[in-house]
Amino acid sequence: MTFSLYDAVVPSFQRMLDSMSGLLEKAEAHCAAHGVEPEDLIGARLVDDMLPFAYQVKSTAVHSAGAIAGAIQGSFSPDQSEPGTSFAALAERIDRAKAALDALSEDDVNGLLGRPMRFVFGKHYADFTAETFLLTFSKPNFYFHATTAYDILRSRGLAIGKVDYIGQLQFKRFE
Repeated sequence: MTFSLYDAVVPSFQRMLDSMSGLLEKAEAHCAAHGVEPEDLIGARLVDDMLPFAYQVKSTAVHSAGAIAGAIQGSFSPDQSEPGTSFAALAERIDRAKAALDALSEDDVNGLLGRPMRFVFGKHYADFTAETFLLTFSKPNFYFHATTAYDILRSRGLAIGKVDYIGQLQFKRFE
């Protein structure tokens, strides 16, 4: 059985973005149930010098669908736009990323193998192949931001656990 670039990135991005959607729903429900102002949670940080929850959520979209779009274009720069100031705006960003991933075919992603890819940040850049960019840069960043978003919510008292982070597992069916 051949293991493809598509298999290595897209299903895990999709599953974790589904988890992010669930975390956003739980965060909004937590605010309503406990009288927490949504902006207090949306702007929450683990420590002062880290970026807030909203940025962490945005970055899961950026380092999944945005990274693949960049690989297709041959260049990726971090999204410097505002992440969103409401749960609805954050959920919309995640929904757009999920829709972009759903629209990709295996051929779209597997066809990127060996293609040159440039990461550009201001005056700095780094050259990759599409697969090394996705597997060694974007995927670790994706999981870092997903984990940090989860950790911020957990540190603020949300009743969430590992299953909320991991999401729906993909089991093999034996017939």
